[in-house]
Amino acid sequence: MNADGVFEGGGVKAIGFVGAVCKMEEAGFKWQRLAGTSAGAIVASLLAVGYTGKELKEIIPGIDYLSFVDGKSLKQISFIKNTFNLLTKYGFYSGDKIEIFLNNLFQKKGRTKFKNICSSNNCKLKVIISDITRKKAVIFPDDLKEYNIDAKEFSIARAVRMSISLPYYFQPVTLNYKDNLDYMVDGGIFSNFPVWLFDVDGIPRWPTIGFKLVDSDPGKIKKNNILTFTKDLLDSVIYTSDETFITNKDKVRTINIPTMGVKTTEFNISKEKSKELYLSGYNSAENFLSEWNFNQYIRSYRKKS
Repeated sequence: MNADGVFEGGGVKAIGFVGAVCKMEEAGFKWQRLAGTSAGAIVASLLAVGYTGKELKEIIPGIDYLSFVDGKSLKQISFIKNTFNLLTKYGFYSGDKIEIFLNNLFQKKGRTKFKNICSSNNCKLKVIISDITRKKAVIFPDDLKEYNIDAKEFSIARAVRMSISLPYYFQPVTLNYKDNLDYMVDGGIFSNFPVWLFDVDGIPRWPTIGFKLVDSDPGKIKKNNILTFTKDLLDSVIYTSDETFITNKDKVRTINIPTMGVKTTEFNISKEKSKELYLSGYNSAENFLSEWNFNQYIRSYRKKS
């Protein structure tokens, strides 16, 4: 069955998406359009350029996340360097290594720019980004015209890098907008789970399946020091984004994946925990498929009046 897929943000927890995607593809689902926020944009973009769930199973769990942050956690970086980067660059880490890593993966499929995955007005991928200067969510490549940028020539890896630029952790990317510099950061700040993105009036040709990460216990914000406070605060912001806007028609088409206590910024995640997350996603998709019925969804939520 053809389907669109929308992936929530969630940092390293996105490993769970891979398990869910593998199960959905085993069941015969073929992805037509994909969208994602933050780490969800990584999974969506890799699928959009031609990777399969089976291939992602070999790539995502094996990622050395610490290499993206110069091999060090925040606790291991000197206070002086932390302060300098934060005050001058608005983030502890550059994000360059993530962009290079993704671009290399896209090159292997021969698709590094949006023109390689778009035709006429239809694009296989939509990346959600937060423009904190204008205080709004933007969708690339659709909204690139607002910045006077040729969407066809824009780097997919660059767009994804913007979407995963968690404030304070990764330095924001800047774009020119009406002679001003706009700061682009993690899409989850304004829209962490835009499952509605591909909705149309009337009856859709195929379903949109949402992939959502669920914390069994989000926990309380800890204030042991500025670093743990910042980490927990960002986890809380991402966790609550879009939560109040999820309707019943969205819930029934969404695969909810327990995150096994893993935190968004747990860059030193173990292989064992990665495997648990993968299996959590796989089993969650299996449970979803045991109840999912597209025709029933149409009758209940999308039938023409």
